[in-house]
Amino acid sequence: MESSQCVSTALERLPFNNTALKKLPVDDSKESGSRTVPGACFSRIWTLQPLIRPHFVTLSHSALALLGLTVQDVLSDPLGPEYLSGSRLLPGSEPAAHCYCGHQFGLFAGQLGDGAVMYLGEVESGTHGRWEIQVKGAGVTPYSRDGDGRKVLRSSIREFLCSEAVAALGIPSTRAASLVTSDLYVSRDPLNKGQRILERCSVVLRLAPSFIRFGSFEIFLGRDEFSGLQGPSAGRHDIRAQLLDYVIETFYPCIQQAHSNRKDRNMAFFREVMMRTAKLVAQWQCVGFCHGVLNTDNMSILGLTLDYGPFGFMDRFDPDLICNASDKRGRYSYQAQPSVCRWNLARLAEALGSELDGAEAGAILDEFMLTYEAFYLSIMRKKLGLVRKEETEDSELISDLLRVMHNTGADFTNIFRLLSCVPWPEEGDNERATVGPVVDLILQQCASIEELKVANTPTMEDRELAMILSMAQTNPVMFNMVADRSGVAQQLERMGRLKELLETNEDELKEKQRDDWIHWVSQYRRRLTRECDGTCDLPLIKKERLSMMNSNNPRVVLRNYMAQNAIQAAEKGDFSEVERVLKTLEKPYSDALGLEPLDGPNAFGEKEQRGRDLTFGYDRKPPAWAQRICIT
Repeated sequence: MESSQCVSTALERLPFNNTALKKLPVDDSKESGSRTVPGACFSRIWTLQPLIRPHFVTLSHSALALLGLTVQDVLSDPLGPEYLSGSRLLPGSEPAAHCYCGHQFGLFAGQLGDGAVMYLGEVESGTHGRWEIQVKGAGVTPYSRDGDGRKVLRSSIREFLCSEAVAALGIPSTRAASLVTSDLYVSRDPLNKGQRILERCSVVLRLAPSFIRFGSFEIFLGRDEFSGLQGPSAGRHDIRAQLLDYVIETFYPCIQQAHSNRKDRNMAFFREVMMRTAKLVAQWQCVGFCHGVLNTDNMSILGLTLDYGPFGFMDRFDPDLICNASDKRGRYSYQAQPSVCRWNLARLAEALGSELDGAEAGAILDEFMLTYEAFYLSIMRKKLGLVRKEETEDSELISDLLRVMHNTGADFTNIFRLLSCVPWPEEGDNERATVGPVVDLILQQCASIEELKVANTPTMEDRELAMILSMAQTNPVMFNMVADRSGVAQQLERMGRLKELLETNEDELKEKQRDDWIHWVSQYRRRLTRECDGTCDLPLIKKERLSMMNSNNPRVVLRNYMAQNAIQAAEKGDFSEVERVLKTLEKPYSDALGLEPLDGPNAFGEKEQRGRDLTFGYDRKPPAWAQRICIT
């Protein structure tokens, strides 16, 4: 009689090496419920909270490959959905939750921690290095506060797609390997309007070398003078040193090896975090990405894009874009992101305290904006195909482009992609005739007069606005003081633009838009002529220009309406649109596939569309209904 042997699956053979739990203090308490956790960087999760009938929505082949897995490895495992949703323990994993604090909207919030995330462990993946894997939405932890530790299909689809989209753009990001949904439901109020609905519990498997963040070091802070809160491990400088050593030795080994003096090592580390953060936010700005919640607990210590919530990729260019409907004062608007990142770095320096030299840390912070601007200008030159020369006037050329884009309500992504169509200047060109065809294409990506009226309507409450306008008449001195405030100045600027729009018509607007674009395109072409000094290989320069532009200006980004299409279909049990959007986003710079316009929400759902190209409609100017999407 032959004995049968149980053969383990690829998931069950994942080589776990959970270094963080070995090198950092862990809370082993089995006390249930939320609690303050002093003296620890992690808390063990002793009891799993399984989903009901978990099943896969989608998988990312490129993220799974980082773990040495294939899609087939996962799909062929009958326990795959349970393993990758935290419903069943993976052999070698050690479930835990990370303790951290954070400044939220500028105010210290005390202990936060992984309220809906469960660390599973770290996988050593040969050529791909070591990856921490965690499940988001797997149930309550000691840090869940009043929450249930669950995430729903809607938010999980957004996190999954954006993690992979940002990574495919070449921007450092945490990754998403799988998305599992279930027949377990929770009650949610998606628009914060008191209208609760039942939604499916879903779980994203996230990967990163580490999910340690600025807020991880804030657990050691003493009592905050404004909020009155303190970190759970306030004053534990011994653990702070332990955490800092772990981060530098593990993730910044070159810095560790280059410095024998501890303070010098720590300063080199802080400078590197500053550099990575400056580069990251420059990359965001150059693709029109708005994070939405740049609290210190959402800032990666490795310079990764971390925690995808109410994010948004810009459609019509607007420097004041606020993608998070909960951000009433615009603290985390698109144009505020660089300064907010610097502010967060200052909070990190405070949290590191005596581990840094205060004066030197201040000097490093003072370099942030110049470092950011250098990264930003470098990327923008590539987006414009300026590959041979750097001129001081390039900054003005870029500013002028963004001003024209803003004034004409131009689509950020599509305009940059179109600029590669601007013809190289030739001697004897008739400027207007030569640039006319490309300007016609550009104008198709600009807003109508009605769209611009909506975009420039003041957002301040009518009563507050009326008071300010009355002040202009009755108390000019006080008005001038108030008008200097950025929020008020922004509202007054909107009013001025709206007044101009109300005094014009569509034909006059289009003519002005045409003139503005011809002027800028002509300015750009004059700059292109200076790329070649007369002795260089002009055909080679032209080829380099197009290659550079097409590899830095994506044809497609994850616009909110794309995610919304996928969500609405998935909530009806059709996951094909999630897969289609994912395939589109995996090659954002590709021209290989032909695209067709999307006419409205769920247009993809018609049966005759299902066999069409995967990137159906998603490189077009967004449909009108996209502007009505509200993300909180």
